[in-house]
Order: sequence, then C-alpha cells, then structure tokens
Amino acid sequence: MSTGNGTLYCIPIPLGPEQAPAECLPAPTLAVAARLDCFIAENARTARAFLKRVPTAHVLQQIEIHELNEHTPAKDLDALLAPLKQGRDVGLMSEAGCPGVADPGANLVALAHRSGIRVVPLVGPSSLLLALMASGLDGQRFAFVGYVPAQADERQRRLQALEQRSAHNEESILMIETPYRSQALFDGLLACLSPGTRLTVASALTLADESIRTATIADWRQAPAVLGKVPAVFGLLAEPRPRASTAPRRPADRRAPPPRRDRR
Repeated sequence: MSTGNGTLYCIPIPLGPEQAPAECLPAPTLAVAARLDCFIAENARTARAFLKRVPTAHVLQQIEIHELNEHTPAKDLDALLAPLKQGRDVGLMSEAGCPGVADPGANLVALAHRSGIRVVPLVGPSSLLLALMASGLDGQRFAFVGYVPAQADERQRRLQALEQRSAHNEESILMIETPYRSQALFDGLLACLSPGTRLTVASALTLADESIRTATIADWRQAPAVLGKVPAVFGLLAEPRPRASTAPRRPADRRAPPPRRDRR
C-alpha cells in the first residue's frame, strides 16, 4: 500500500433529512466528518445539508464535494481518487445510510482497493441490518438482493423465484424499492407469495414514523398496509421444503422360500 495516499472514509449519514446526526451517529464518526474538507457524495446539496448539521471545522462553502451517482461514467472514477493520491483524506457519503451498500460508491471503493488506498468504514445506521434485527426472520442465513423488476410480470416471476430460493436454502431474503414504488412491491408480494411465507415490512427506520411488522402473507392479506412514498426494506422467509429421506432403500428379499415339509 502506498504510504503517500490519503484514507477513504465511508461515512454513514442519517436515514432521513429530519434526523439530527448526533441521534444516530457516534462521536468518532462525527469527528471524522467534521475534520475532512473533501467529500464524494451522490448529491452535493444533500451532502452540504448534512455537513451543516455536523457541524464541520471548515467554512462550508470551501469544502470540496464531488458527485458520484448512478449516471457517473466508469471512466470518471479515477479522477475522483486524485485527492487521495495527493495524500488527502476523503469522505464517501450516500444519500442515506451506509455508502457502498446498494449505492454507486461501491465502484469507487473497489477502485480504491486496486489503487492501494486505505478504506475505513465508520459506524452508522444500516437500514438492512436494522430491519433484519427487528424482523424475527432468520438472521443466521440471509441474502440482500437489492431491487426487483418494476414491471409487474417480471416482478412476479422474480418474487416467486426468491420465495423458492428461501424455501430451499431456509434463508431470509431482503430487498428494497424506491419510495414511490414501495406500495406496488408490497401489493405484488401479497399477490404472488404463499400464504405461510412470512413477510417483514420495515419503513422509515430510526425516524419518528418508524414502522416494523412481520406477519404471514395470509395475515397481511387480512390487514394490508398502506405505505405511501416512504423508504422501506422488505424481507421474506418461506416455509422450508420437506427434505427427502437420505436413508438407502432396503433391497427386497429375493431368496427362494424354504421347501414345505410334508406333515401328513
């Protein structure tokens, strides 16, 4: 690793703009965010709003913020590492929660590793782990599959395949959706999953209107949720499939019967 490089800090931020950073971020994370003067973020405006509430040790207008989002070409990533290669420490931030998790920052982190740049993750809220913690689903075996298709037919096929995977592997499946499609995903889950599958809906985590509920699909159908345009994590755990017996079958006894004795 090159000793002249700076450090890339992965800085979580609150899961909602109304939440004060000190309510969900520990002091060491806030201290790093306060001392840095260069950041990479999905949206510069959102990043400045967060830094204003930290507050930073620098004049806000003089802090460098470079944008990295889903539209950033791969060829531009190397330029974002330039301050780090000059020996400066840089903070990487997402729009909400943890950078690099369901976030375009993952590509930059991968390039930093290939470039010999130290990457340090800092402690903060992760909606995925918070949802899993409070779900009651299997926390020993779980998978995060990101987004599912938006088109109804494709979404149904994907959800049914995920349910089969959950049943076969006996693992929890976590997924997310953009806030304006959360209701459509929820309705799709109720429409195509088996009645005994357990479904968790965790919305507005750590915020004032936080809601977390786990129930079977059958129970959800009796009392469906109205989600509105809120960020949510969905988790499912299907009923396990009965396992076929692995004991070898006993071969049939094909020996000839003993001769009959004459008892006359």
